[in-house]
Amino acid sequence: MQVPAITGLWPFPGTTALSFTFIASIFGAAAASTLWCVWINDPASVAGVALDYVVIFAPAVLFALAVNSAEANTIPFAIASVVSVAFGVWLLTQSWGKRYRDLDPTPRPILIAFVVFVGALIIAGGALVLKTPGIMPWQITPDLSVLFGAMFLGAAVYFAYGLYKRYWSNAGGQLAGFLVYDLFLIVPFFQRFGTISDTLRVSLTIYTAVVTLSALLALYYLFIHGPTRILRPTR
Repeated sequence: MQVPAITGLWPFPGTTALSFTFIASIFGAAAASTLWCVWINDPASVAGVALDYVVIFAPAVLFALAVNSAEANTIPFAIASVVSVAFGVWLLTQSWGKRYRDLDPTPRPILIAFVVFVGALIIAGGALVLKTPGIMPWQITPDLSVLFGAMFLGAAVYFAYGLYKRYWSNAGGQLAGFLVYDLFLIVPFFQRFGTISDTLRVSLTIYTAVVTLSALLALYYLFIHGPTRILRPTR
């Protein structure tokens, strides 16, 4: 998942093809969650997406400034991250405290899944920020470990917000984002089983199980389950 015109602007050396795919999956997930809010036309549901942007990109700004060097000019990345934080803050000002138009509750199985997601994302994200090796099922640099950890922690905040505001308007966006994230990664993960080292096999197995099960959960509630599917009769 590499577009030379885009990857050429990426400032962090040692970024592999799978790392670029992971980054694309994060941005794809954010786009899907945002489009969900547009689709359902419920401004209150944007607040969770906005928190995600802020939590991911605020530490990214500080980190990019800290590691800037002649070998890796991270200033453009820092500026882009500042813009993303500002966008997230603006979204918060437009959505925080607004009343939800659709008060349908989040189905209980999704809430249970979100509890698991939040716990897993906090544990994995914290370990990545601390540069613990072997968390991701491929080799990443210490700098990327910190960035990917921030992305996981941002996602944890988004899912935690879904537990705080237990409306389908929120949960649908979170599942839409997770589904896009899963679709980016699931095929590359299965392809790695034939070549993965033993030290990373456990991580790959766990990660693949998570993206597979979360994709099935999202597909069911977004496209099959009658009360929540996207194309359902208007009440």
